Amino acid sequence: MSVTVPASDQSPDATAPRPATLADVPGWFPATDHRLFCWLLERQQEQAIPGDVLEIGVYLGRSAILLGRHVREGETFTVCDLFESEAGDSANSDEMDDSYRETLTRRAFEANYLSFHDALPRIHQGPSEQLATSGLLEPASQRFVHIDASHLYQHVAADLRFTREVLRADGIVAMDDYRSEHTPGVAAATWEAVRLHGLRPIALTSQKFYGTWGDPEPVRQALIEQCRRNDPRAPDLQLVYDEQVPRLWAGALPPQEQPRSRWFAQHEAEQEARRRAERAPAHRVRALARHLVVEFTPPIAVRSLRRLLAHRHAGKG
Repeated sequence: MSVTVPASDQSPDATAPRPATLADVPGWFPATDHRLFCWLLERQQEQAIPGDVLEIGVYLGRSAILLGRHVREGETFTVCDLFESEAGDSANSDEMDDSYRETLTRRAFEANYLSFHDALPRIHQGPSEQLATSGLLEPASQRFVHIDASHLYQHVAADLRFTREVLRADGIVAMDDYRSEHTPGVAAATWEAVRLHGLRPIALTSQKFYGTWGDPEPVRQALIEQCRRNDPRAPDLQLVYDEQVPRLWAGALPPQEQPRSRWFAQHEAEQEARRRAERAPAHRVRALARHLVVEFTPPIAVRSLRRLLAHRHAGKG
């Protein structure tokens, strides 16, 4: 097990990824879920609901970056992922090799996260089942948990059991890939928890299931009212085990700006410079090229080139 405690002096190195906005970070985080995450987390702040935040499975950090923006002073944001570590069993190892091993590194996650934040979250590198024995998280300490790790039934079921222990009674869990055709294990574990283990749906999107082990009605009704203000057709209410559960789409929720990174201004300046160069007359392009040659050529080479040109010019005279 490896754990990194946040430190304010951590910064990306020169060769690390430099995303300009959240959309530049590789990953799967549809606009609907981006908007719903923000609405739920902002409502928790308005309701003064205390607690920490946990993400199980971070990939390269797109959703973690957004979650980190909603962590308040005195709260702890914990993330858990295998990164380059070995999985706990062969089936999980095969899943990692098939989907993530070539692109998922802790260094890339940290560089992406630090592009938007001054310090890293608390990082647990290793299988998510280790969280249960690590002592990192106290019972009923989390107000929001996002599960987006293994798609194998046994691991998802274990993640849900652990989440039930550490989530506050009024906390919210978001389950990724609960309905994708390639992730039947997530669907099985999610609806098993609803049918047999007290998990109650709050809302559904095309990508994620949102639920709680407490009373979903206050947040669910507030969400339905919010959706109707945005779109009179919204939400689509689905009857699930005698509960009216809203099914949402992006237009039903308030729009959210794409978070900008520390590299955004530099990226915009570079883009503008390229646009100007494309619009510049040919003689200005040649002048710019000569300037760049002089700028990046070693001084001794520049002096030699100038002497050669002067000699050739004198010979012609």
